[in-house]
Amino acid sequence: QVQLVESGGGLVPAGGSLRLSCAATGSIVSINVMGWYRQAAGEQRELVAAISRIDSTDYADSVKGRFTISRDNAKNTVYLQMNSLKPEDTAVYYCNALIVPVTLRTLEVWGQGTLVTVSS
Repeated sequence: QVQLVESGGGLVPAGGSLRLSCAATGSIVSINVMGWYRQAAGEQRELVAAISRIDSTDYADSVKGRFTISRDNAKNTVYLQMNSLKPEDTAVYYCNALIVPVTLRTLEVWGQGTLVTVSS
């Protein structure tokens, strides 16, 4: 069974930094796009950042210049370095990936979510 396991959330003061990690586990052939989404209370889930297998990246305007997405293909892991955090960054952050397992049938997989709280 393929799954995504996230870590790194927590409570941080405004202006602080956090690094989220997300590791894909299971019988995996390859992983295409990996990304981070977030959902604040009462809001819709939104894309924060995404990265392709060849390291092409895309960011939401609200995080450009503050967040950096990266990946380690050898470890099937994606990271989100978050700097200069603001209270409005408070949300549950979800990892997402398009994974090709041994069945060769591409799956869209979501992590369980990790809470990031930025205090003012």
